[in-house]
Amino acid sequence: MSRTDWEVVIGLEVHAQLNTSSKIFSAASTAFGAAPNAQVAPVDIALPGALPVLNRGAVERAIRFGLAIGAEVAPRSVFARKNYFYPDLPKGYQISQFELPVVQGGEITIRVGEGEGDKAYDKTVRLTRAHLEEDAGKSLHEDFHGMTGIDLNRAGTPLLEIVSEPDMRSSAEAVAYARALHALVRWIDICDGNLEEGSFRCDANVSVRLQGAARFGTRAELKNINSFRFVKQAIEYEIERQIDLVECGGTVVQETRLFDSVSGVTRSMRSKEEAHDYRYFPDPDLVPVIVSAEWIDEVRTALPELPEAKIDRFTTALNLSRQDAELLAADRALADYFEACVAVHNNPKGCANWVMGEVLRGLNESGLSVAACPLTPENLGGMVARIDDGTISGKIAKTVFQEMWDSGKSADRIIEEKGLRQVTDSGAIEGIVDEIIAANAEQAAQYRAGKEKVFGFFVGQVMKASKGKANPQAVNDILRHKLAQG
Repeated sequence: MSRTDWEVVIGLEVHAQLNTSSKIFSAASTAFGAAPNAQVAPVDIALPGALPVLNRGAVERAIRFGLAIGAEVAPRSVFARKNYFYPDLPKGYQISQFELPVVQGGEITIRVGEGEGDKAYDKTVRLTRAHLEEDAGKSLHEDFHGMTGIDLNRAGTPLLEIVSEPDMRSSAEAVAYARALHALVRWIDICDGNLEEGSFRCDANVSVRLQGAARFGTRAELKNINSFRFVKQAIEYEIERQIDLVECGGTVVQETRLFDSVSGVTRSMRSKEEAHDYRYFPDPDLVPVIVSAEWIDEVRTALPELPEAKIDRFTTALNLSRQDAELLAADRALADYFEACVAVHNNPKGCANWVMGEVLRGLNESGLSVAACPLTPENLGGMVARIDDGTISGKIAKTVFQEMWDSGKSADRIIEEKGLRQVTDSGAIEGIVDEIIAANAEQAAQYRAGKEKVFGFFVGQVMKASKGKANPQAVNDILRHKLAQG
């Protein structure tokens, strides 16, 4: 049986750590990197009599996400106790939302196969829900001489669990969805998206079925994958494992599996629990969450322009290509930087070229974020203005750019201090051209005999004599006129 006879069905559950300064039910800090068990409150470690108090900021971030994906924000949602026993879960249960989540429905449109020409396509992935819950602690297996240590700093950190419908049909679609979701939670500023620190973790539900089959196959859940590359590798391995198993007469077992990134395989962790295994019931210590229409309107008003809307505006109002608009809107900080540059000098294409070219190159080489860029968008916009008004050439601009990057000075100041103003006086340029032609009579004769390539030699000589300051267009025009006279 061929692999094309099989259809893959994938759904993702993503845990996004909300960027509140304190935990979801206590005032303990959520800062990353503290010494083990240094950031815990009585409710985090289940001390008797300690009662949870809901963090309003966590709810607000969930509302923000719901509005961004076009979902229904529930006017009333309820927290439940999800009962299971594990060493890093001090209460013996996790406070989560089950029957009444704060966000229901919604969708995200993804771009799949970017850069592959005609193979690229758009797809809409539906979301089932997004609910609030607390994180568990962390088990530490190193340096404990065969034992396990428990760090409860993470216990109680607010999470938004985002559950998709099983709409994806390949690892490429799953990765595109995960990337789009990652970009969105960072764009609307609800999660820092740091995969290495565990702020954004993916669980993938994977199953296979024969093409045309109505029922889904038995799924396996791949747990806690913390990079997009590993999402792709884990899913692709699991697809092959399940197809091989079924074709050999075996049966896929519903279970939770872990991905070993070193060996590139998934391994069975435990049988997959059903909802009834967790014995959900409403948490008696927490009242229902009431989200008023006024609160939703406040959050909607404060919501930033979303990526797709910004891309549309960049292409229509600023006349950028779709490709340029998508690159600039891939990161909110970069989009803001570009717009600040355009606000100084209204040449969107010129500003975009420098932002996408030299600015991104400088940031990549320096290992800096856009927020830490040493070159302000105001200074970059000022430099583009000096190119457009003929004060400097594009070549001189690269020198000015680097000086602005290194010193923080404005383009105007650098141009004046270093004498970089472009020579536009035709008389001065004519004088240089006459000298160059006279000194290179043989090359001039070659050009007049039809050897067009020699023209570049003359341009180079004139620019060298003018120390790069002569206006390139004027140089070209005057050279052609002078050479034709011979």
